[in-house]
Amino acid sequence: MTSSSTIPADACAPKGMPVLRLGFRPFYLGASATAVVWMAVWGAVLTGRVSLPSGFPPVLWHAHEMLFGFVAAVVAGFLLTAGKVWTGRATARGNSLAMLWLLWLAGRIASIAAPPMVFAAVDSAFLLTMALLFGVLIVRSGNLRNLPIAGILVLLAASNLAFHLASVEVLPVSPMTPLRAGLAIIVVLTSTIGGRVIPAFTQSVSPGWKAHEPRWLSPVAIAMTAIGLVLWLGAAPAVPSATALAIAAILQATRLIHWRSAPILWRPILWILHFSYGWMPIGLALLAAAEVGWVSISAGIHALAVGCFGGLILGMMTRTARGHTGRSLHASAVEVASYVLVGVAALARVGVPFLPSQAQAAALLLAGCAWTAAFALYLARFSTWLTTPRLDGRDG
Repeated sequence: MTSSSTIPADACAPKGMPVLRLGFRPFYLGASATAVVWMAVWGAVLTGRVSLPSGFPPVLWHAHEMLFGFVAAVVAGFLLTAGKVWTGRATARGNSLAMLWLLWLAGRIASIAAPPMVFAAVDSAFLLTMALLFGVLIVRSGNLRNLPIAGILVLLAASNLAFHLASVEVLPVSPMTPLRAGLAIIVVLTSTIGGRVIPAFTQSVSPGWKAHEPRWLSPVAIAMTAIGLVLWLGAAPAVPSATALAIAAILQATRLIHWRSAPILWRPILWILHFSYGWMPIGLALLAAAEVGWVSISAGIHALAVGCFGGLILGMMTRTARGHTGRSLHASAVEVASYVLVGVAALARVGVPFLPSQAQAAALLLAGCAWTAAFALYLARFSTWLTTPRLDGRDG
């Protein structure tokens, strides 16, 4: 890893608007606001109270905005922040960060207010720009360890572009296919980054704690997860696809066991990460079961999207925002409440297909309300911190 000495000395001096000093600040704000506002809009659309002005198919809009709007914002904020640490080089800040964030915001506005071609052009530009910026950062720094993450970001940008091309019938596939590809790519990205930072975060604040993961387990689990998801996306025969996904689920569960979650259950800022990662093997197992017709595919998709992504995002946004604003790494009662609420949202949404038809609407309502409340609490707690200087006076 390149030494942090490659960052100019004056870069450590605070300058410019606090909200534009490091990528996590505007993108965590934007992501959490999207999680609240867009879920409320989705509820109104789902119940027939409003229609999307753009005329975009509601289910496609919801799935796209959760993946390529909400999750993509968190990915951008995290990588622009972690990338500075990994490479020792400055990432986008000030005007350049503002322009990148405004490009992301323009995509969200275009999703409900612009014709499909305009939405496609504006929205695709954001992830393509992020992939280019992060790739150049990694290559120029010589930080080749993180080159696979840059590659995954390129694939994510490509799947988003494919979604838009499919939506306007330029690409002869269902728009749902690149959406599922985006989900699969984020699963692989989560497995890669999560397997690195969750044990690291846990060890940094837990004296004596140490993961006992065999060296072979992580790469094999990530590879098997990718293989299983590729077979799932490629409409492979049910048995081999289900088998690969089931093996991936077992391997991911084995990773979590080796991370020794029990000793840190008294630290909410840590257990939210371990608990949320636990939804990955559950989601993969449910996708395997769906392949052979045992359960609805919705259960597997939402175990990954709500349980795994939603919980990890809330935990990561809490931990990194506290650390990078100079605050203690201890979750307050407000944050613990948000963790519980996102867990309730996951359980309710994943459980919908298993409930009697008369109870499904109530479960959907519970899931949507719990999700919205979880991220509203994050906004209430962190919005001031994300827009004001660090407590210790340092830059970032």
